Amino acid sequence: MVEVCYQDGDILVCVKPARVLSTDEPGGLPELLRMQLGDPGADIRTVHRLDRVVSGLMVLARNPQAASQLSRQVREGEFQKTYYAVVHGIPEKERDTLEDLLGRDKARKMTYVAAQPGKGIQQASLSYQLLGRAQGMGKLEIRLHTGRTHQIRVQFASRGFPLVGERKYSTLDDPCEIALYSQSIGFRHPVSGSWMSFQHEPPECFPWSLF
Repeated sequence: MVEVCYQDGDILVCVKPARVLSTDEPGGLPELLRMQLGDPGADIRTVHRLDRVVSGLMVLARNPQAASQLSRQVREGEFQKTYYAVVHGIPEKERDTLEDLLGRDKARKMTYVAAQPGKGIQQASLSYQLLGRAQGMGKLEIRLHTGRTHQIRVQFASRGFPLVGERKYSTLDDPCEIALYSQSIGFRHPVSGSWMSFQHEPPECFPWSLF
């Protein structure tokens, strides 16, 4: 079952499980929600994404007009997202902004830090705050300033702080899903214009339960 936090005729806010695709394809989140609602023809549209292995809050549109308005907010930077992450190691600074040039290896489906600008290279920026320490790991609150593929995972791994449960950008073998969670989202309702915000805590399992 997908946990639904809010729904009306225009939007649906839910908690995406790990290992479920955000996009509308077989087994993807929209299809699961249609099955759960008992309406296989329901109009449910993805307007922003989480990596397949990542869980947490997402908002989906329930008609073309809502999809257009929410997509505009995402595109213009009005849509707000906060992530929680647990990393191996403790960053020296309790608060910092990380900036990198990121490229994408499409053949390997991996993102990498580039040494200099070039074709397909994009600026990436995020800010973090250290929330806690436990057993050589740090819990972080992260705000993205750009939305590059695998951005959080690559920016921390490249600095020697791979996310716990990371399997693409780390050689460590952790007994858990990746510790990256969409903890809060904020946006304007696509019809009423009212500001809406939602928070949801990570599950009480390793490594979240350590903090």
